[in-house]
Amino acid sequence: YFDTPFPLPKLDMVAIPDFAAGAMENYGLVTYREVALLFDDKSSSASSRQSVAITVAHELAHQWFGNLVTMEWWTHLWLNEGFATWVSHLAVDSFFPQWNIWTQFLDSTTTALRLDSLEASHPIEVEIHHASEVDQIFDAISYDKGASVIRMLQSYLGAERFQKAMASYMKKYAFSNAKTEDLWAVLEKETGEPVKDLMTTWTKQKGYPVINAKIKGDDIEIEQAQFLLDGSSGSGMWIVPITSGCGAYDTQKKFLLKLKRDKMVIGSQCGDRKKGGNFWTKLNINGTGFYRVKYDDELAAALQNALETKKLSLMDKIGTVDDLYALSIARQQTFASLLRLLYGYRGEADYSVLSHINTVTTSIAKVSADATPALAGDIKQLLIKILLSPAEKLGWDPKKGESHLDVMLRPLLLTALVQLGHGKTINEGVRRFNIFTRDRGTSLLPPDTRK
Repeated sequence: YFDTPFPLPKLDMVAIPDFAAGAMENYGLVTYREVALLFDDKSSSASSRQSVAITVAHELAHQWFGNLVTMEWWTHLWLNEGFATWVSHLAVDSFFPQWNIWTQFLDSTTTALRLDSLEASHPIEVEIHHASEVDQIFDAISYDKGASVIRMLQSYLGAERFQKAMASYMKKYAFSNAKTEDLWAVLEKETGEPVKDLMTTWTKQKGYPVINAKIKGDDIEIEQAQFLLDGSSGSGMWIVPITSGCGAYDTQKKFLLKLKRDKMVIGSQCGDRKKGGNFWTKLNINGTGFYRVKYDDELAAALQNALETKKLSLMDKIGTVDDLYALSIARQQTFASLLRLLYGYRGEADYSVLSHINTVTTSIAKVSADATPALAGDIKQLLIKILLSPAEKLGWDPKKGESHLDVMLRPLLLTALVQLGHGKTINEGVRRFNIFTRDRGTSLLPPDTRK
């Protein structure tokens, strides 16, 4: 990918008992916790297999980003960790395309979006005055937000242009040090795009925007504002790579939102806007942008219809529910609208989508128990109805030839149903566990379900 071969004669990987860090990318000798490198088909879970693959790819990526080209100072830590996180997903997707790892990558984006919506967040680039301060920035901002804005930049520039520019950067700074501005300079030279102006708004200030979208005549008016989870307003402004699709995914558009407000023209290809028509539009296609979107009532209803008629991609199913959930927590949307949207996911069978649905339902169950105890039972029954169908389809026992993602989905759904108080699932879990305590070799609790 970097068009630069690994320069050392060999590279060893060692698992160390009681190793403090998860792994460490020493040049030519990568060290790991045992659980981060060793895998046993009989006793390890599918999620452990995936975790090992991601961790190993992350550390190997550091042999280029970190070792061959080293950050000038700790202020530029994200050049190491953000890129290693992004490249690890790129590599794993190449080796295991059936894992849909880029869809799962939205877990990392969501983690970063939640942390970065707090007033106490920090920019990707933090001025470090002494090496002892660096532990404070080994967090989801450096790793997950860093990787997410790289994905956003790659999407804006295009995969081929981005790859060629990265290869040039790697050759120019091999066996030396580089800072963030050096990377932007190479990308600008290779692509002719205003990379520095664009990306500085994402790396040197904390937070991110919510894009408010309203339909007016034949236009969609968009306006950016800093999103904060406590519902307050912030003063941040970004240059935002907006992607949009309407009516279908082959009509995508993209442009840079450089001002607070702008508008997009709706074409006839977006569908019929009359009641019962097939009109819909989606901003931030496949969640490549590091921002949230809030739609007006007409656009939100059209998007819900697109969801229920199975027009949305897996990534957009995730982005749609995650945005509305965050907006509900920030009191910018109602929980009723969130529950209505969630009901549109009944029958969903994809691991990544249901993983996000599970996170949202768990939170709603906790909030409702505290805020509306009289309705908590009914809300739990609604949430159970969304998750029960795919859980029953998978069953408790592994099936021969089932996919890696289905293997990971089973324990996720069963755990969710137990937490929501589904009696039948709880009783079956207790039955199987009691058998397991008497016979550790039983097939009734395979590694994934046991975990």
